[in-house]
Amino acid sequence: MSPKQGVLLSLFVSVFLIFIQDSAAMTRQQLKNSGKLMKKTCMPKNDVTEEQVGDIEKGKFIEDRKVMCYVACIYSMTQVVKNNKLSYDAVIKQVDMMFPPEMRSAVKAAAENCKDIGNIIL
Repeated sequence: MSPKQGVLLSLFVSVFLIFIQDSAAMTRQQLKNSGKLMKKTCMPKNDVTEEQVGDIEKGKFIEDRKVMCYVACIYSMTQVVKNNKLSYDAVIKQVDMMFPPEMRSAVKAAAENCKDIGNIIL
């Protein structure tokens, strides 16, 4: 993964770390709580520490295999990865279903910036 891809992936992860459920639009707090659930599920599965993944939401991404596997776990839970590629259409569908209206345009803009980063390394 190139440094540019790492930065874009970091931005994308930051945005999508905050949702998991397939329900109607959630509040910001519900999104945040869902992100915590995903984090609690994916951290032990990939043997990563809070120090390694705690700042991903702030755009700080450590390029380490375990961390990348953690990110893949998050993507898997959010169902935005298909055939080891980010699915832009799935991202937009999730945003429309889950994000409050006031957040949708910003999240879609972030997804647009990341849609061409290529294959995800699993």
